[in-house]
Amino acid sequence: MTERMIENRVNKLRELEARQKEIEAAAEAIRAELKADLEAKGVDEIKTKNFILRWKEIISNRLDSKALKAALPDVYGQFCKASTSRRFSIA
Repeated sequence: MTERMIENRVNKLRELEARQKEIEAAAEAIRAELKADLEAKGVDEIKTKNFILRWKEIISNRLDSKALKAALPDVYGQFCKASTSRRFSIA
């Protein structure tokens, strides 16, 4: 790609990302409204003709790696696994 093509693509990408943020904010506002309705009614599930809305508490147990590393650093080191990823950014 030429420099001009890259500039155009980055500008287009930024426009799309800005619109995406607006759409996500609108969607989150609707989610919050629906959650508030469930809480106001004191229920965690509502059935309509076409949908089932659920706002339930989920409990999950996860390993606290910071606490494990502090308490048993040798055990943490034995089971620690490195991962590799790549990050794309535009500055």
